[in-house]
Amino acid sequence: MTVRSYGEINARIRSGEVVVMTAEEAIDLVAAKGLAKAAAEVDVVTTGTFGPMCSSGAYFNFGHSRPRIKMQKVWLNEVPAYAGLAAVDAYLGATEVPEDDPLNSNFPGQFKYGGGHVIEDLVAGRKVRLQAESYGTDCYPRREIDTWFSLDDINEAVLFNPRNAYQNYNCAVNLGDRTIYTYMGILKARLGNAHYSTSGQLSPLLKDPAFRTIGLGTRIFLGGGIGYVAWQGTQHFPAVHSGANGREFGPAGGTLAVIGDLKQMSPRWLMGSSFTGYGATLTVGLGIPIPVLDSDVLRCATATDAELFAQIVDYSDAYPDRRAENLGFVSYAELKTGRITVRDREVPTAPVSSLPRAREIAATLKEWIQKGDFTLTEPAFTLPPAGRAAAARSLEIRGRE
Repeated sequence: MTVRSYGEINARIRSGEVVVMTAEEAIDLVAAKGLAKAAAEVDVVTTGTFGPMCSSGAYFNFGHSRPRIKMQKVWLNEVPAYAGLAAVDAYLGATEVPEDDPLNSNFPGQFKYGGGHVIEDLVAGRKVRLQAESYGTDCYPRREIDTWFSLDDINEAVLFNPRNAYQNYNCAVNLGDRTIYTYMGILKARLGNAHYSTSGQLSPLLKDPAFRTIGLGTRIFLGGGIGYVAWQGTQHFPAVHSGANGREFGPAGGTLAVIGDLKQMSPRWLMGSSFTGYGATLTVGLGIPIPVLDSDVLRCATATDAELFAQIVDYSDAYPDRRAENLGFVSYAELKTGRITVRDREVPTAPVSSLPRAREIAATLKEWIQKGDFTLTEPAFTLPPAGRAAAARSLEIRGRE
């Protein structure tokens, strides 16, 4: 049964009467008053996550030089950007690194600086070196340029991330005999540690697993500014994890493509990051408001860490060999205790994402809504949830036998 509409919620935001709670606060309210009473009371639940999100980047329009140049190759602080867009447009990927980076030639590589660090430098107000080359044309005769710029100097700077807010990461472990270096961090040999990501009961896509309120045009907290959901993210496959006995363990792999004005953003919420032995990336702050349209939306938004599970996966063998197997499931409540049991062995855990920062994002978004600075957008269409999604297509790349 519908409790309220988007229009009614926005009217309450504008009048200053809106009731907003972070997901953790709403969990406590449901525990105290029950789902029906809480749903009648709360208008919006806010969420947050702050973690590395590799499929991120920014596109820029640098403005025209005199004489004009049609940029064929572009470097920002010596990090290559993709210039195959238009004369003075380029896209910088968060994981790109300078051409002279030693990578993993001296294993494990450090990956000290990459595209994510360039983005952080820009939002921090620092000048960035722009180098470009061209083959020259009649209308764009200039063949090279070497200059410095800040965000204030250029026409457009837009954060556009093809895959963010991954719904539910694995809990990564290492069954092998040597330390390994992964996007989930450094994993010690023989179950020496376990790493997980997302903020559990605060994580945006775990709080709306059926994508009832999240879709094209949803307004969000992105990098410290206001952003929008632009499309489903790459690899979007919101299936449901199931155990060997058929028990369901919750959502798996929904993702979002998001976009926002880089000039609004902050280095507190966009941070260049280096993963030893793996690469460079961008750590992104992202939060989504969930309108409490009815009690079922609130039920999902108040799922607790004890009700949310990650699958345990061996990153020494099963993951790189792309074998669909796991070592069981573990709740975020267990993960957050600092220790879990895998194969009858106690394993220390650590998060790759930041729970304190996730809480800060959810609280900030709550404050924006309470002040009337942030209203909700009803999506043009919502994303396909588990059960309605078409089967995922996965390319298997084959080399010569």
